[in-house]
Amino acid sequence: MNIEPLHNWITKPNEPLIIAGPCGAETQEQVLQTAKELAQNESIKLFRAGIWKPRTRPNAFEGVGERGLEWLTIVQKQYGLKTTVEVANAQHTELALKHGVDVLWIGARTTGNPFSVQEIADVVKGVDIPVFIKNPIHADVQLWLGAIERFSNSGITKLAAIHRGFHYAGKTKYRNKPMWELAIELKTILPDLPIICDPSHICGNRELIPHVAQKALDLGMNGLMIESHINPDLALSDAQQQLTPDALKEILNTLIYRQSFSKNPECLDKLSQFRKMIDEVDDELINVLKKRMSVIEQIGIYKKEQDLTIFQLERWQEILRSRSQWAEKLGIPRAHTEKICQLLHEESIRIQTEIMNKK
Repeated sequence: MNIEPLHNWITKPNEPLIIAGPCGAETQEQVLQTAKELAQNESIKLFRAGIWKPRTRPNAFEGVGERGLEWLTIVQKQYGLKTTVEVANAQHTELALKHGVDVLWIGARTTGNPFSVQEIADVVKGVDIPVFIKNPIHADVQLWLGAIERFSNSGITKLAAIHRGFHYAGKTKYRNKPMWELAIELKTILPDLPIICDPSHICGNRELIPHVAQKALDLGMNGLMIESHINPDLALSDAQQQLTPDALKEILNTLIYRQSFSKNPECLDKLSQFRKMIDEVDDELINVLKKRMSVIEQIGIYKKEQDLTIFQLERWQEILRSRSQWAEKLGIPRAHTEKICQLLHEESIRIQTEIMNKK
């Protein structure tokens, strides 16, 4: 997949891409006043505004439509900001291109629909325009990857992913659970793909944005998309997750921007020593895992001989309880231990199932 680095067309090398603007374009005055204040911050390279708003239920604010694109043209000419909008179908895309929008982004709801993604990809085929793809609502890396591939197949080389978190039915302080591991998995599959974090949609609460933004940068993400409104409390959509331009500036000024590598020989040597230590520990762990698997195989054979079920609830509860207690005495968080136990237990079930199925 041919992917151009961000610094080829919008940022400087090693500079994070900062995207800001209101959740929705509501009035010309609101858009221009927000853009005017954001333009005073040189770190902001793209002005975002929702022109079409996909809402769960009708009669909510669904965007101003094409006339909002005219306001973005004024933003480009008057304040020198590049613009980006979400497109969800061919008609949106054609209108955005007609009005000279600089960057298109595919929303989470659209990413989850390959038919819609392909429809948009067909429209931009042969067009030199950047396309950013948000992760699908549900935790499905293959669906996210598939959407990116569709645009790559249409000849788009200025591509980036936007990590905005995933719907989660359980209890969480976030609007959308970050599930950072899925963004890392996508980066592992496509190392050249820039990934931008959207703390606004992850958090759903402006108070949480600084922490999530810093976490994203610490993980080596290539930028941030943060919603900013001239008067957030009066916003027609997602009021709680939007910041004033001044509040956004304060956050951006307090963030620590780290480098992904160092040219300092002393630093490189020290990291090499630490990594050697990790390699040795991991070698020991793998040997211990092999020993554990051998015992599991013996257990599986014995259960089969004695006509016992694979899953033993009381034993599993005891493992979770005791291992967590052992780990906590050593300062290891319970959640971390439980996650490891869960993985080991899944493998134990798999091994014993194979044994049971052997004739």
